[in-house]
Amino acid sequence: MWQAPPAPVSREWLPVLDMPAPGPQNRLTVLVRFLLLIPQLVVVWVLSVVAFLVTVIGWFGALGLGRLPGFVADYLTAYLPYDTRVTAYLMLTVDRYPPFRFRAPEYPVQVGLRPGELNRLAVLFRIILAIPASIVQGVVYAGWWLVAFVIWLVVLILGRMPQALYEATTAIVRYRMRYMAYLLMLTPAYPKRLFGEEPGSEPEPVSATRPLVLSGAGRGLLVLFLLLGVVSWVTGSVTGSVSSGDDNDDDNGPNPTQRVMAPLVPGPADRS
Repeated sequence: MWQAPPAPVSREWLPVLDMPAPGPQNRLTVLVRFLLLIPQLVVVWVLSVVAFLVTVIGWFGALGLGRLPGFVADYLTAYLPYDTRVTAYLMLTVDRYPPFRFRAPEYPVQVGLRPGELNRLAVLFRIILAIPASIVQGVVYAGWWLVAFVIWLVVLILGRMPQALYEATTAIVRYRMRYMAYLLMLTPAYPKRLFGEEPGSEPEPVSATRPLVLSGAGRGLLVLFLLLGVVSWVTGSVTGSVSSGDDNDDDNGPNPTQRVMAPLVPGPADRS
C-alpha cells in the first residue's frame, strides 16, 4: 500500500558556540586569573549598560518592524560574543586572554548569531517568556560558582581543565550565551539543550563544542551544579526570611509566634 513520504523536519537554528578542546594552561595566569580580568570586567560592565539602552530601543523597533533595527543588531551581535569570550576565560575554559575589541576572528572562542525576523507577540512578552530560562541559567551558574575555588585549584594543580569538567563548564557558557541571545532578541529560538546534543546529531563536527556531546561524568557534574544552585537559592531564601522575622521582632517587641513562624514566611532572598 502506498504511503505518503514523511514531511521534512525543520530544524530550529540555535546560536552556536565554537571552542577548542581543553588544552594546557599557564599556571601563573590561572593563579591570578581574576586580577588579570579586572580591566575586562570594567569594560564588559560599561558595554552592558550601553547594551541595555540599545536593547530598549530595539524592543520598540522590533514591535514595529518585526525585527531588530540594523544598528541595534550590529551592536548586540558584537557585544554578546565579547561578553562570552570574557566569561569563557573567567571560567577557566581557555588560556588565551580575550582581546579588547569586538571582532576577534582569531580568538579560540567564537559565537554564531543570525538576527532575523521576530514574532511580535513574543517580543512584547520577552521578559516574561525568558523567566524559566533565566532561572535555569541562574541556578546552574550559581552552582558552578559555589565550587569555583575547587575548580580553580584543580586547574592550577593539573595545568589544564579535566575533560568532564570542561564539558559541564562549556555547557553552562553556551546556555548562558543562548539565554542572553534570546533576551536581547538576537534569535527567536528559546534557549535549550543545556545537557548538549546526542552523538551523531551533526554530520561533521565543527569544533569541540559543536556538537556538544557530554559524557556521563559531564552530565553528572551539570546535575551537581544544578543541585548546588538550588540549595544556594533555598538557603538564601530561608536566611532572608529569618532575618526579616528578626527585624520584625526588633521593631514590634518580642513575639514567640513570630519567632516560630519566621522561617515559614516568604521574605526577600539574600542575593549578595
